[in-house]
Amino acid sequence: MPADTLLHYSHEFRVAYHQTDGQRRVHHSNYLNFFEDARVEMLRAGGVRYKDVEDSGRLLVVTEMNVQYHAAAEFDDWLRLDVVVTEIRKVRLRHHYDVFRDQTLIASADSTIACVGADGRPKKLPAKFLDLAAHLDQA
Repeated sequence: MPADTLLHYSHEFRVAYHQTDGQRRVHHSNYLNFFEDARVEMLRAGGVRYKDVEDSGRLLVVTEMNVQYHAAAEFDDWLRLDVVVTEIRKVRLRHHYDVFRDQTLIASADSTIACVGADGRPKKLPAKFLDLAAHLDQA
């Protein structure tokens, strides 16, 4: 599993019309979906399907999200979302996100993702994730 891809990932996409408000600007709530899409694609690029994580009896749930909006993105903009894993613990991951249009920072965010079982109780992250913690210490 490529550790680099599971720790740093760039996700590019075009803003769809349905993601905008009446002024053709991205509605603030859609950034949460952008972040989730990037996390799922980051896993896929690293050889891990989120569906397989769920099939193993684990869910990765957002427990905290802090977003700062710096500029407006609009319908049809081409955006790049950089996501970086900043911390891995036994049952949680932390990510940092930066959304850019060209060189303009549109939004930045930090999240905490907890690993839980179907019963909602904390559950140890899969070993693949825990093995990545050593790579964070080297960065």
